[in-house]
Amino acid sequence: MKGLFDAPTADEIRSRIARLAPDSPRQWGTMNPAQMVAHCAEFMRIATGEIHPPRMLLGRLIGPIVRRVALRDERPSPRNMPTVPGFAIADEREFSSERNRLAMLVDRFVSGGANACTTTPHSFFGRLTPEQWSALMYKHLDHHLRQFDA
Repeated sequence: MKGLFDAPTADEIRSRIARLAPDSPRQWGTMNPAQMVAHCAEFMRIATGEIHPPRMLLGRLIGPIVRRVALRDERPSPRNMPTVPGFAIADEREFSSERNRLAMLVDRFVSGGANACTTTPHSFFGRLTPEQWSALMYKHLDHHLRQFDA
C-alpha cells in the first residue's frame, strides 16, 4: 500500500502538487484547484493533530468496516465521495498560497514520520495507526490530484 512515509511516493505527490495550476480543468466535483488544495491542507492538519473534527455518528457505526475496504489495496478512491462536514471549501482561495501551505504540510507530515501523526481518532474511520494515516493521506491527495489531472 502506498503511503506518504515512503520517500518515492512522497516525492511523487510533491511533484504532482507542483504541476497543479490555478486553471487545471476539473474532472469531477465542484471545487476549483485553489479550493481543492485548501481542502487537502485541512486534511493534512487533521492527520498531524492540529485540528480535531468531532466523530461522526455514521463513522462510529460503520467507519472501521469502511476503513478496511478503503485501505485494503491501492485502488483509487471513488469520485464524489462525501467529506467531513465543514471541510468542503466553498469560498474563493488564493491558489499559490494554498498550494504552498499544502506542500509545507505534506513536508512536515513526511519528515515527522510516525511521530507526526495524531493519536486522535479520524472523524469517520476512528483510530488509525501511523501507517494507516500515511496511506489514507496518500489516497486522499491522489484522489484530488487525479480530480485535476495532476
